[in-house]
Amino acid sequence: MARRIAAGAAYGGGGIGLLGVAAAGVLLAEMQLAKRSVGGGVAPLPPAADGLYGRGFDGVPLRLAMLGDSTAAGQGVRRAGQTPGALLASGLAEVAERSVELRNVALPGARSDDLDRQVALLLTRPGRIPDACVIMIGANDVTHRMPPTQSVRYLSEAVRRLRAAGTEVVVGTCPDLGTIEPVYQPLRWLARRLSRQLAAAQTIVAVEQGGRTVSLGDLLGPEFAANPREMFGADNYHPSAEGYATAAMAVLPTVCAVLGVWPEPERLDADRREGMLPVAVAAAEAAEEAGTEVTGARGPWAFLKHRRRRRLTESAAPEPPTAGAPA
Repeated sequence: MARRIAAGAAYGGGGIGLLGVAAAGVLLAEMQLAKRSVGGGVAPLPPAADGLYGRGFDGVPLRLAMLGDSTAAGQGVRRAGQTPGALLASGLAEVAERSVELRNVALPGARSDDLDRQVALLLTRPGRIPDACVIMIGANDVTHRMPPTQSVRYLSEAVRRLRAAGTEVVVGTCPDLGTIEPVYQPLRWLARRLSRQLAAAQTIVAVEQGGRTVSLGDLLGPEFAANPREMFGADNYHPSAEGYATAAMAVLPTVCAVLGVWPEPERLDADRREGMLPVAVAAAEAAEEAGTEVTGARGPWAFLKHRRRRRLTESAAPEPPTAGAPA
């Protein structure tokens, strides 16, 4: 299905049929009703996080840009340092040991058809083209019934334009809307199906245009099940500060890798179920497992990577370094 959606975007085909559009309409109505009856809160507007991070480092700053919807903008938190852009800029500065200039052009409520405007904002400043761009988009496309072929067509064009300008691109694919607290069965299953289909199609077109993707999927799923009030914001829809930190932790290694500053070697690890697969197969597998990176290989092939992400707990003690290991 993801390959059909991507092919439809490339060749001007239609959507996935009236059933998919009708199902998305039902999903939208149910989600809006659930938010009014269960949420009871309103997410604050995203704080402005543009600026320079890692000021203590020398050298020419790296330029990082955020594009997309409310998730990329950081809606739901009150402090700039809690937004995903600020978290990624701070983390990139520490790994690269260089300061990072962040510019966020994401717009709450945006769908993929707004990417054209956002890309134009970034490319109209000669000499200030970002070194890397992170795009987080897709949830509003599902809930507002945008045909998936149109959705991925807009994303494909945005990635193409950014790559042509010399910018590295990382796409955080459509999150799993089935993890939203007020959505119950059977609409939870439907939300998961539509979002994962779109995420897989996004992966195919982004990789074909020279970008990399990281599946956000049900990244908050396990944490949400245990601590729903901590992982989601006041409206039970946008992530909380802890939720954004979890998402940023998944995307940061890929951002560092595309800029050549990630300390791990760029090799596949069979112990982590990494390998080279047909791009459509890699896209489908990534949509099923959050935090999975997909990057283009040769022709119709792609690399599937599971970069290590460790979550510290209060009871966990640091392990002693092994002989010869880097600090």
